[in-house]
Amino acid sequence: MLRFLIGTRRLRGLPEGDGHPVLLIPGFGADEFLMRPLRRALVKLGYAAEDWGQGRNLGMRPAIRQELARKLDSMAKRSDRKVTLIGWSLGGVFARELARAKPEQVRRVITLGSPINRRPDANNMMPLFRLVNGGRAPKQDREGFNRRKIAPPVPCAAIYSRTDGIVAWQACMEEVAANTQNIEVAGSHFGLVVNLEVLAAIARLMEADSKKLSDRR
Repeated sequence: MLRFLIGTRRLRGLPEGDGHPVLLIPGFGADEFLMRPLRRALVKLGYAAEDWGQGRNLGMRPAIRQELARKLDSMAKRSDRKVTLIGWSLGGVFARELARAKPEQVRRVITLGSPINRRPDANNMMPLFRLVNGGRAPKQDREGFNRRKIAPPVPCAAIYSRTDGIVAWQACMEEVAANTQNIEVAGSHFGLVVNLEVLAAIARLMEADSKKLSDRR
């Protein structure tokens, strides 16, 4: 984090943002505080980046699903522009499903070390899941998980690390498709949101999206 805070003082060499809205969704057990350095860096680059506003992520609930949809709708309407969704770990799963439900409001999805492929239990978070669920193992909907492996109908980029340490790196990669790409970085799972290499990848992805939109106009 210290390296990230020092490195984002001037943000040299990174492309400036185009001002479009960006929604950040934290991982399981995390909240807005842990993603704040990344959000501030994106704001500094010139993006209208916002936290999800739901506090600690303890898993998907009907109220969370509704609030995420409301937040996306509000950001898209306020700016009259599509929103980029950035989700860390489980937050990336949320981001993909939000984009699947509302593709007309989403410009791109970027996942950071998110368990989106292979198997739903290909991670080292099961003890924490059991703790949150009163000692019970979470129910695994294998059919639903297999359906969700297919990326939503928007550009999707999966940022992953072979030294993740929490989620199997193979499980963090998108299936090869016309609208997907996978970007490897160096670092740990918990460090992905304060990783200068990750920030650079995000900035370049969004710059490329902006250029494509400009070319179409």
